[in-house]
Amino acid sequence: MEGYQAGSDVLFILLGAIMVLAMHAGFAFLEVGTVRKKNQVNALMKILTDFAVSTVAYFFVGYWVAYGLGFFDGAQVLAEKSGYELVKFFFLMTFAAAIPAIVSGGIAERAKFYPQLAATFFLVALIYPFFEGITWNGNFGFQAWLEAQFGAQFHDFAGSIVVHAVGGWIALAAVLLLGARHGRYSKDGSIQAHPPSSIPFLALGAWVLSVGWFGFNVMSAQTIDAVSGLVAMNSLMAMVGGILAALFMGKNDPGFVHNGPLAGLVAICAGSDVMHPLGALFTGLIAGALFVWAFTLVQNRWKIDDVLGVWPLHGLCGVWGGLAAGVFGTQALGGMGGVSFMSQLCGTLLGVAVALVGGFLVYGALKMVVGIRLTQEEEYHGADLTVHKISAEYDD
Repeated sequence: MEGYQAGSDVLFILLGAIMVLAMHAGFAFLEVGTVRKKNQVNALMKILTDFAVSTVAYFFVGYWVAYGLGFFDGAQVLAEKSGYELVKFFFLMTFAAAIPAIVSGGIAERAKFYPQLAATFFLVALIYPFFEGITWNGNFGFQAWLEAQFGAQFHDFAGSIVVHAVGGWIALAAVLLLGARHGRYSKDGSIQAHPPSSIPFLALGAWVLSVGWFGFNVMSAQTIDAVSGLVAMNSLMAMVGGILAALFMGKNDPGFVHNGPLAGLVAICAGSDVMHPLGALFTGLIAGALFVWAFTLVQNRWKIDDVLGVWPLHGLCGVWGGLAAGVFGTQALGGMGGVSFMSQLCGTLLGVAVALVGGFLVYGALKMVVGIRLTQEEEYHGADLTVHKISAEYDD
């Protein structure tokens, strides 16, 4: 019976890993549909190679930073529980690889290809697992301190903060260090529009991400015994809330509408296992509206050239999700309880701080040592000549 249970858990989390792996295709096509045509091949290559570097970085360094030796701790672990620890690594690694996939959308069209791969390695090996271990493995006693002070640990079931906010705030640091694309903002204050190159590709990316997200959230239970239909229902409600809010706030703009479900899903990750579905709907509605408002503010007022709006989408909606778990997760608002708003606030602020400091350290060091920004000529011809020259025949 134990062998049957172990095999079921292996299959369960393996399916989750495969669904989150598929989400990386969603990241790729969301970026391909948003950037200009001359940079589409670069976007595809960047997402795929970032995933490979992420796997190596997490295998050799990141998993150990977050969880200790894990499956390196003796040969018996390789076959123990039908290899459950191995597929658990696969599942957690797909989460880690989402960090550079998120960053990629913010720095698109002007970042050097190989320095970005180097940044990916350091982010996935050190910065992300540092906070992951604090939140999900109890490292450094932070969770124990929150429980002693406020009666509950920081609750982030599927990564509103650990994955999305961390990725979004790292992206903000990278975008600020890179600067805007050439010609995006003129000296007289005018803005040159760079509309999406392909709404169908953008929509495809949004749909692939939305479908895969149910593996991202539901399979975060990690075992059959712990799975909850509530997580699936809340993910659905937050998703449609994000769509509706983006539809009305974005005045039917297809770019906003297709990012709406992603905003809702980012926000529901943290509290999807403790909220009432009505609370999940409100969480998604607020996230969708927040994304449209923040994206417009960032691009038009603050003139921060975040190409896919990953800081509003992942950074700010992730922060909202972390806080929303401490609001709609309470029994007073129909939730399951066991959460504390103050713990959610402290955990969220720590995640933002780790991401910002880590992002500025990694991209700042690379900027000083090898440079992270393309020249104006390279940017004019395509996102990176080292990629563009090879792929030019396909673009033609």
